[in-house]
Amino acid sequence: MNEAQMIAMVREYYLSIAPVLIPMALLQALGTLALLTLLDTGRRPTVGEAIRIGARGILPYLGAQILTALALVIAVLLVAGILGAVGGAVGGVIGLAVVMLIGMVAAVRLSLTAVVVAVEHMSNPFSALARSWQLTRGHTARLLGFYALLVIAMIVLLIFANVLTLPVALLAPAEAARFVAAALESVLTSLMALYFVAVIAQVHRQLAGAPAGTMADLID
Repeated sequence: MNEAQMIAMVREYYLSIAPVLIPMALLQALGTLALLTLLDTGRRPTVGEAIRIGARGILPYLGAQILTALALVIAVLLVAGILGAVGGAVGGVIGLAVVMLIGMVAAVRLSLTAVVVAVEHMSNPFSALARSWQLTRGHTARLLGFYALLVIAMIVLLIFANVLTLPVALLAPAEAARFVAAALESVLTSLMALYFVAVIAQVHRQLAGAPAGTMADLID
């Protein structure tokens, strides 16, 4: 396929899944923000209060995500495009590697955006992104290593879970095996998401209100 055909295919795909993708994104945002509100030990809200507070933060949170995605796309087009034009295929590969590195650093610096929206009640996406950037200043490398270890542990756990389902895949009917594998993976990914939300809540608590040096204590 040429470039125009690929773009048309991608557009058609996302339009076809939009009726599922949009509600899923809204529910994920609500769940994340509500859980972060529940984990706010300073207020101790009820579940109903946490859901209401989370609902008020959906638009700022999604707005911040959209702004981040747009910035990443612009970075990809600029860096990879310039290096690709100068260095050909090799330059394009180097450009993508540079963009990936920039993206990982930016993801770490902006990882507390959801907590800022939920706990600090920032309704301006730009302010929420700036606040997360400020809180993580000076801790980028340490947080990047910490998050990387968490992701690696989660990947290993998923691989182990897939290994556990091998007997079912070999002995049970194909449909039953797929159902068991999907159910187990769904449970594990949900638990991992909950754990990661709790992690960023604790990181925010340490960086926003604790004295210097507590970041090392948290990661240790």
